[in-house]
Amino acid sequence: MTTIAENWGVHKDQFWLRGEFPDEPVGFESETGVWNVYGHAESLKTLSDPKVFSSDTARLIPKEMSPEKDQFTEGNLLQMDPPDHKKLRTLVSHAFTPKVVADLEPRIAALTNELLDAVDGEDSMELVTHLAYPLPVIVIAELLGIPASDRDLFKEWVDTLLRNSQKRSLIEQTEQDKKAAEETREQITNLVNYLGEHVNDRRKNPREDLLTKLVEAEVDGAKLTQNEVVNFANVLLLAGHITTTMLLGNTVLCLDSHPDEYRRVRKDRSLLPATIEESLRFLSPFALVARATTTEVELGGRTIPADSMVFTWVAAANRDPRTFTDPGTFDPARAHNPHLAFGRGIHFCIGAPLARLEGKTALDILLNRFPDLRTDPAVPPAFIPSPHMTGVSELQLLLKR
Repeated sequence: MTTIAENWGVHKDQFWLRGEFPDEPVGFESETGVWNVYGHAESLKTLSDPKVFSSDTARLIPKEMSPEKDQFTEGNLLQMDPPDHKKLRTLVSHAFTPKVVADLEPRIAALTNELLDAVDGEDSMELVTHLAYPLPVIVIAELLGIPASDRDLFKEWVDTLLRNSQKRSLIEQTEQDKKAAEETREQITNLVNYLGEHVNDRRKNPREDLLTKLVEAEVDGAKLTQNEVVNFANVLLLAGHITTTMLLGNTVLCLDSHPDEYRRVRKDRSLLPATIEESLRFLSPFALVARATTTEVELGGRTIPADSMVFTWVAAANRDPRTFTDPGTFDPARAHNPHLAFGRGIHFCIGAPLARLEGKTALDILLNRFPDLRTDPAVPPAFIPSPHMTGVSELQLLLKR
């Protein structure tokens, strides 16, 4: 499927979805001041070497472009390097152990059935609204201990963040960039204030939830600050649902577009895990991971200076013909699939086992309940309007023949 971008309206910057690949695995973009990494081997290097490729990218963003960045990055696990990263990650690792995740399967199945009950008997459904968004949000909200009933609020804030997640220059801001940055700050503030209220409540009224554990936790004998707890919870809430939402929509879309694979999965559900992995490679939810160099480094035949912003395009790396045979083909049966959709190294997605379980459980039930499930040819899928992410924002499905 090499015309996916043209046929489905995927963001024009996602060239790898059009069957294209850059001439070089590493390149410099003079208009934005950013280095772009596209190759699989080169991406592995940027993701696996935190000493050279730091996650603290906020330090390279001019203060005038993000005046409150310190407030919003303190305690942000995604922006941290060792040893602080390991200390904070350890605090929540117990919540995502194989046993804890496996024990969530009955709850995930019950929620899936409950959400699908709402469309039982209907002729059609919109996948994101009815299942792909609410399911992972409810699961992560229950783990944190915040009301899942507030998910419409989360969606309003997150949709604005995704809409404004565009490529921007580190050299000069346009008026459009400034407007988008202001909207982003406003919605992050809303989310931070919301979580802050729940953090304050846990200090007075502790419960058996992850938010309470963060409030009570100590690192090197000191409790986390308010900003650290809030931003940590913010990352868990956002990352805890966005990937699964995109994974579900993308997998359904891939299967619907490949009838032979669809029939195989319907007949043999043991193929679901490999199908999900290929969906993650073929339509990688988080297309981009940012890093900042700490020293001059040779990569892909180019010399990247110290203190450079490096964009690792994992979605392009997952289409690298040097690593993947027929990378533009959706093939769940491929023998070798070292995709980077969940990252690599110390920042490998801590919630990956949960996302995989949610995907497998929900898709299995969805296929069981609707044997005639298919996309509506009259309503093309809509994609998240960001070059940094690959996922449907709307996917209309027909439920009956």
